[in-house]
Amino acid sequence: MSDPLFDESTLRKLEQLSLVAQRVRAGAIKGERRSTKRGTAIEFADYRNYSRGDDLRRVDWNVYARLERPFVKLLEEEEDLAVHLLLDASGSMDWGEGETHKLRYVQRLAAALGQIALSTGDRLIVETVGGDRPSARFGPARGRGHTFRLFDWLAERVAGGTTDLNAALQAYAASGVRAGLVLLISDLWSPAGYRDGVTALQARGHEVAILQPLAPDELDPPLGGDLRLVDVETGAAEEVTVDRAMRDLYRRRLDEWQAETGAWCRARQVHYVPISTAVPWEQLVLRTLRAEGMVR
Repeated sequence: MSDPLFDESTLRKLEQLSLVAQRVRAGAIKGERRSTKRGTAIEFADYRNYSRGDDLRRVDWNVYARLERPFVKLLEEEEDLAVHLLLDASGSMDWGEGETHKLRYVQRLAAALGQIALSTGDRLIVETVGGDRPSARFGPARGRGHTFRLFDWLAERVAGGTTDLNAALQAYAASGVRAGLVLLISDLWSPAGYRDGVTALQARGHEVAILQPLAPDELDPPLGGDLRLVDVETGAAEEVTVDRAMRDLYRRRLDEWQAETGAWCRARQVHYVPISTAVPWEQLVLRTLRAEGMVR
């Protein structure tokens, strides 16, 4: 990710959005999410441009005197939204070519979601789960001033090794972080599964969303003939013959797995969004997640 993550136009679009928490568990956050009244807040968070109708008492006149532009002070109450981005860093995320590479796609998606959270004053934590390195954490952070530090942190992430999503999510649930909106970005290629971990997060008061990125050749493998397939996480190898019937069986089982995942998530009020990394991440954020009611 040596190239700039976003151009100025995209940044402005992201700054107009906010993440939506619809079912944050009782006791975690008072009310639906952070307060928008700001009047009784106790902690300074950020500035935004003055808009017609804003309370003039919220204008920072010292800043106005220096810049000759009006800015409104944003102050956070205890009811602000805690946003947790959990990124799968296992070896299976190191797959795909160019812009469809899963880890690269996840880095950009996480940067976009993190930028939305920071620009609206949410309390953001980003953490890697799985992989062959210890978990890394960014935050907690709040406010636009952390945006480029987040981008740099994401650019340093690498994928490798195996993951036990259940164990990783259960550990995060038990870590004592403040309950809020958990966005798990993972291909879900974890032999132990993910359900016990998601259940543990919900038991701690979190609202959970699962974003599942898969590369185009995982959705529709362009393979044929006698092959030796090697597991990118464990190194285990298996000799197989791939013909049209085998490819059709693979696609059918993948469809069934995702349908079963979606049904399980719906039954437990977990957001589930399967993703092809061939879909531009901008379209995913600005259209798909909006249509899902996760972003507005």
